[in-house]
Amino acid sequence: MMFSESVSMNKCSDETCRFRVAAMRDSRRQFGKTALFLLASSSWLLLASLATSCSFLSAPLARSRLVQLSGRSSSPVVSLLDSDSYSESESSPLAGAATFTAGVAAMASAALAVAAFATRRPVQRRLVGSPCLSANGASRRLITLAAVPSTHVETLDMKGIRADFPALNQDAKPGIPLIYLDNAATSQKPRQVLEEMTRFYSEDNSNVHRGMHALSIRATEAFEGARSKVASFINAAGPEEIVFTRNATEGVNLVARTWGSANLRPGDEILLTVMEHHSNLVPWQLLAQASGATLRFAGVTANGTLDTESFESLLGPKTRLVAMCHVSNVLGCVNPIEWVAERAHAVGAKLLVDACQSVPHMPVDVQKLGADWLVASSHKMCGPTGIGFLWGRAEVLRASPPFLGGGEMINEVSLETSTYNDIPHKFEAGTPAYAEAVALGAACDYLSTLGMDKIAEREHALTEHLWRSVRELPGIATYGPTPAEQPNRASLVCFTVEGCHANDLATLVDQERGVAMRSGHHCTQPLHKQLGIPASARLSAYFYNTFEEIDVAVGALKDAINLVRGDPSTDEAFALDPAMAAALADL
Repeated sequence: MMFSESVSMNKCSDETCRFRVAAMRDSRRQFGKTALFLLASSSWLLLASLATSCSFLSAPLARSRLVQLSGRSSSPVVSLLDSDSYSESESSPLAGAATFTAGVAAMASAALAVAAFATRRPVQRRLVGSPCLSANGASRRLITLAAVPSTHVETLDMKGIRADFPALNQDAKPGIPLIYLDNAATSQKPRQVLEEMTRFYSEDNSNVHRGMHALSIRATEAFEGARSKVASFINAAGPEEIVFTRNATEGVNLVARTWGSANLRPGDEILLTVMEHHSNLVPWQLLAQASGATLRFAGVTANGTLDTESFESLLGPKTRLVAMCHVSNVLGCVNPIEWVAERAHAVGAKLLVDACQSVPHMPVDVQKLGADWLVASSHKMCGPTGIGFLWGRAEVLRASPPFLGGGEMINEVSLETSTYNDIPHKFEAGTPAYAEAVALGAACDYLSTLGMDKIAEREHALTEHLWRSVRELPGIATYGPTPAEQPNRASLVCFTVEGCHANDLATLVDQERGVAMRSGHHCTQPLHKQLGIPASARLSAYFYNTFEEIDVAVGALKDAINLVRGDPSTDEAFALDPAMAAALADL
């Protein structure tokens, strides 16, 4: 990879630390602005000194001479001459000479500053959290930082963003900085979200919708305000279409147990895909067993995208429900939801979308997608665990029976019967996770402030770098469309390596280089069987990850692959502890 600018390097221990190009550019820009300001200011000061030292006249005449010299009637120095602080007594030969001398000195200083900027060496900066020595002074391995690809124009303040996430600025173990690339499983949390949750518990904690006192009213307003934020984030028609759930899995189960139980009969068909996460598969299996409905599964193409011909061949008059992920957590493909919704509705079927891998990473407009329900999880979008949401069309939610019975979801209760609350409260029995909801609202604020378009743009650049780097590994097999085949694909890559189990690779890169990488079936056992593999490894990036972290992770993978294959040259690269060495010896 070519560097977009020359990068100064500083050696430490046996590895090289390359420095952050983005930070260097910021430093240069700031230095240039300062130099130009000094040059401009000193120019005006010199003009003022010429006016006073050459004329040795009064302030009004000095002002007139300055206007003649500069051709401008308004400037910082002219304003100074117009001010009351510039008195007649200050216009003397001595004062003029002193001012002239100061002006010349200022001009010289500005010239030196510009020259220094033009010829200086770049500022040397290491990745935050990666000093050369550990706390006890022992030599540690340094992250090798690579330059940002020259084709990528950074639109986010990455230095500020990295500082927002405390978990990213730590060591995985002493002397080894954490490189978190397991974002498809869960995201890290910015301090804005953490602080808002703490603030709520410290200042506004009270049960919602229950009391008339000030604290309860504030808590209720914050809770319902968070609902409005989520609705706005996905462009729902109104906050009443947002149902808070424990997670996305509960959202799918809610639809299956309410609308599904009320509407599906023997002979009806539920159309899914083979790429679904277990959370968008098992609830429909349970519904099919209870209702007598039949499950159908659309396939995937050779390059890991939805087989649209297979989908259309299975869609028919018996199809009552289509459930599909927006983005696959293994293949990374983005499914054509608008196209699917149009065809599903044409045969009278409803559509549920699992958006856990899309809502955190790209702009999602539920009205534009055309689905009937959509589920997402807070913990994957910089929010807390323990809460997610279900979006549903208001008319579909109102036509569905309640999910769970208890407090809050009722209107009136007698000993024999009950009437139910309006949406969304009809589906929110009991005390909700209101503090988590408020923190989810803060996560929506954080992502919205950054801009989902900018987040998606940055992740596309990370995806290209990730794929290009991983595919250079020896014996690699990747799954899903490449960035060239699907430019808006997810910022993750699942892969297998000939002769290496995914769990071994994940363990090695974590223990020796601090890389958090996923391994296993990723809750998609049927898809892995379809692909003919028992497990895969997965690297998944989020907007706060860096190109340098990807390079470190891929370098660690290369060393781990060689070690598992018995390459003796990797012995020094991986100084394994005795237990790990013994385990590998038994392979």
